[in-house]
Amino acid sequence: MYWDVQMVLFTVLAGLAFMFSASILLQILACVIYGNWWPMLSALMYVVVPMPCLFFGGGSTQFLISRDGGGWIDAAKFLTGASSVGSIAIPLILRHAHLIETGAMLIELVSFFIFVCTVLCFHQANLDDDW
Repeated sequence: MYWDVQMVLFTVLAGLAFMFSASILLQILACVIYGNWWPMLSALMYVVVPMPCLFFGGGSTQFLISRDGGGWIDAAKFLTGASSVGSIAIPLILRHAHLIETGAMLIELVSFFIFVCTVLCFHQANLDDDW
């Protein structure tokens, strides 16, 4: 029984690592394929998105789904939402300004979708008591 639980946990962790790696790989490919490094600007948002959780939420994502409020909690929710929207907006703005190609923009958006799925899966895994 113990071995089965450990194997499931390892599989989930390996899957999350693979998803995150695929997201970063797509970020880099969007730059390399089109010979333009402007799309890497949205990779900065991958660093910014978890910062409110680390600084204001104590490293937990539980406060994002709670109805509790307060100055710092509301600020963390706002900053998380703003940086998430920025992750979508940066490739769209770069494409509108003709700084990147349409293909690079689509690769960036797919990368962001995989990143969001990774974060949601990690959040769901954290809700389980086995961790």
